[in-house]
Amino acid sequence: MTTATARRRTVRQFVPPQHGAWAMLLLPYLAGLLVSGFAWPAAPLLGAWVGGYLLSYYLLQAIKTGRFTRFRPQILLYAPITVALAVPVVVTRPAVLWFAPAYAVLLAVNAWFAWRRRERALLNDLASVVQGCLMVPVVAVVAEVTPRWQPFAVVLLYFTGTVLFVKTMIRERGSVAYRRASIGYHLAALAAATLIGAFAAVVSGALLARAWLLPGRPMTPKQVGLVEIGASVLVLAAAALAH
Repeated sequence: MTTATARRRTVRQFVPPQHGAWAMLLLPYLAGLLVSGFAWPAAPLLGAWVGGYLLSYYLLQAIKTGRFTRFRPQILLYAPITVALAVPVVVTRPAVLWFAPAYAVLLAVNAWFAWRRRERALLNDLASVVQGCLMVPVVAVVAEVTPRWQPFAVVLLYFTGTVLFVKTMIRERGSVAYRRASIGYHLAALAAATLIGAFAAVVSGALLARAWLLPGRPMTPKQVGLVEIGASVLVLAAAALAH
């Protein structure tokens, strides 16, 4: 086995093959920074946030398969890293613990669906979306400023719609019901975005157009991902301006 092959195998063993999850991790965090500003606890917060995702992914895999020993190396790696990075955040900004009950409930939803082997269920996806979007007010609390609802709403509207849109492009391709649900949701999101601001409404209109026009077209998952990268940049700008 070559060194490069061994390295790729190690990466596959310790890094989840969930490329879309990174946008859900980073976009709300960056939106929070742009809106609330940077305070030094935001640095370990990012590490704890990423470490917590990696830890939760492998814990949920262990629950799903019932094979905890298989995922022990990943759990034993990411658990202490997450705790070590979370401690300075909690010590210096104990107000972040107000978010703990919400995360506990949402993670319990993820665990239940993992146990039932239904992690692709819509409700499970939405629970993950809310977890990610809550990072916007968490960053605000870390920066010791009052959280604003508008940036949180912009990010939440986007990721909720993305769940539906991506399903119409990949797993539910050809489903008329999902396509109608996606378009209907994006119409409602556009109406909500008009209450947030002009740029948020423009971005929401663009997201509606992609939800309306792209399903049914022969696009690969990679191409869909590239579309969402562009959408994420627009949403980040909209969130930054929505305060």
